[in-house]
Amino acid sequence: MLELAVLGLLHEAPMHGYQLRKQLHARLGTFRAFSWGSLYPTLRRLQRAGLIAETTDTADDTADEGAETAASSRSRSSRSASRSSWGAKTRRGRRVFELTAEGKDRFDELLAEVGPQAWDDESFGIHLAFFSRTPVDVRMRILEGRRRQVEERREGLRSTLSRAGEQIDHYTRELHRIGLESTEREVRWLNELIAAERGESSPRSPDDGPGTTAGPSPHGA
Repeated sequence: MLELAVLGLLHEAPMHGYQLRKQLHARLGTFRAFSWGSLYPTLRRLQRAGLIAETTDTADDTADEGAETAASSRSRSSRSASRSSWGAKTRRGRRVFELTAEGKDRFDELLAEVGPQAWDDESFGIHLAFFSRTPVDVRMRILEGRRRQVEERREGLRSTLSRAGEQIDHYTRELHRIGLESTEREVRWLNELIAAERGESSPRSPDDGPGTTAGPSPHGA
């Protein structure tokens, strides 16, 4: 999934390594935490595969240079000095990465993928972040797949609570209950997104109860 995230960000604009790291955290930090240790090996692999190319930006950027140097210094304990400086500013200028034609094709290929790998907990948020570039039919299949997965999880939690009865203590019951509430909220949110994709008004979930409606769709439906 880091490959999809990197290609997606470089599809928007060329970036140097520190900019990429900042954008990954700004755009996807809610879903995943990315480290220098995982980012730079991914960049090297994408470069070897011809999906991204490296150019040199001679513009001076002291603030970014200082931040990147500090971050690189913190990572030296787990990598060799040559690896920790890869992608940093050199005397010739900062190394900037940009998408190649093959990289654009690969990005489109990754966006078109549907299946459990596209809606599981690890990757759904990353796919969602690039939905504006994803074909409508693919978006729908991913949203519906995610909804099925979360609905199954919700029913499993309901069943667990029902069967457990008094056999579990108060705190374990609360743990299951908060998990159930979280899945119910996500199902309602997914219903809104799916309705917006279909151009429908926000539906009322059977679990909302009488007299309540789902909140407004993020898409304004």
